[in-house]
Amino acid sequence: LSSVPLQILFYVNGIYYIFYFLVTLAMIVYKSQVFSYPDDFLAPDLAWLFIMAILEVLRLYLGSKGNLTEEEAPLGLSLVITVGSVILSVYFLVWQTYVLKADVIINAVLLFTYGLESVLKVIAIAAFVS
Repeated sequence: LSSVPLQILFYVNGIYYIFYFLVTLAMIVYKSQVFSYPDDFLAPDLAWLFIMAILEVLRLYLGSKGNLTEEEAPLGLSLVITVGSVILSVYFLVWQTYVLKADVIINAVLLFTYGLESVLKVIAIAAFVS
């Protein structure tokens, strides 16, 4: 009953998140050097990025484990953590101090993968329950 497309998406999303994290970190450093980045906002932006990375590792681990063992609890918990990741992604898309076009592009891709992954998680949970 394990979902192969979901497992592939977990792998792809893991690779993409590494790219996302590094690019976002580089852009925060770039913005702090080029723009007049308020000191009060630099630390929270970096903190949110690292919190998002921790959530992402946990989310992908639980999702992958739940899918491979065909257990709905870890997969459901991964789905709940996805909500937190979406909120943080929206933060970096809309609410961070400076939003560049590159921020919009990489966050749009990330939000798309979260949406697709969430649909596949719900389908997998429904298959496991029935």
